[in-house]
Order: sequence, then C-alpha cells, then structure tokens
Amino acid sequence: MKIIKSPQPLLKIDSAKKLFLAGSIELGAAEDWQQKVEGLLNNTDWVIFNPRRDNWDNSWVQSINNPQFREQVEWELKAQEEADKIIMYFDPSTKSPISLLELGLFGRERGKMIVVCPDGFWRKGNVDIVCERYKIKQVGTLEEAINLLLSDN
Repeated sequence: MKIIKSPQPLLKIDSAKKLFLAGSIELGAAEDWQQKVEGLLNNTDWVIFNPRRDNWDNSWVQSINNPQFREQVEWELKAQEEADKIIMYFDPSTKSPISLLELGLFGRERGKMIVVCPDGFWRKGNVDIVCERYKIKQVGTLEEAINLLLSDN
C-alpha cells in the first residue's frame, strides 16, 4: 500500500489500483476515518489518495483566489478523477456539504463509488435515494466498504 496525501503530487500510476478517500473532514470535526481505512488496507497493493492535509490551516480563506485553498480543491478533484474507486464516508456528526457535492459529481460513474452513510447523518435520506437511483454501492460500515472493495478486485 502507498499513501499519497494532499498536496503531494499525484504520481502517474498505470498498473496500481487507486482509491480516493472522500467524505467527512469538516475542519477536523469528523473522526479521522481515513487513518482507519489505511490500517484496514495496510497489507494490500492499493494506492490511497488521502485528502486530509497534515498542514491544513483553518484560517485560510476558502476562495478561488487563495492559492493554498485552490491547490487543495484542485488536488481533490484530480485525485477523484484518476481514482479507480472512491470510498465516501458521511460522519453523522458533520454536515459534509463538499462530500454531498462530490457524491453528485462522481456518483454517476458506474461502479466507481462505495458509500458509507450511517444512521444519524442529517441527509441520509437524500444519500440513500441518490445511491439507489444511480446504483451506487452502499454499505453500513467502513469495514463492509473495505470488504466490498477487496471482493470487487
């Protein structure tokens, strides 16, 4: 397993399986679920794109004109485009508006996304309906998502 975190350059990796960890971060309000997924995939050959930036600064203005913010958003979009699979996790203690946006952007790519949306997420009904309508695989836990990911490949 190899982990590439934002803003590290995305390597051109043709033969490896690439996984993007989309979902709740919300300025640190969410649990560090990405670390849990990395641990579950430790003995695999997946390349993981992790957007949780070690040096994120909450004072950065979220503007197209802010170079650090723009770098982050563009890194995330490019990584999701290059990923073979996306695991998207909605932490019930967050609102996760960007994750909802990304569900809309990438959810229609058949077979690319696995969604984990536990009971208690404030827009679970919306997520459930989108997943059903667009045949997005949805499971109840991160462990189930990893099992599904590994069984699909």
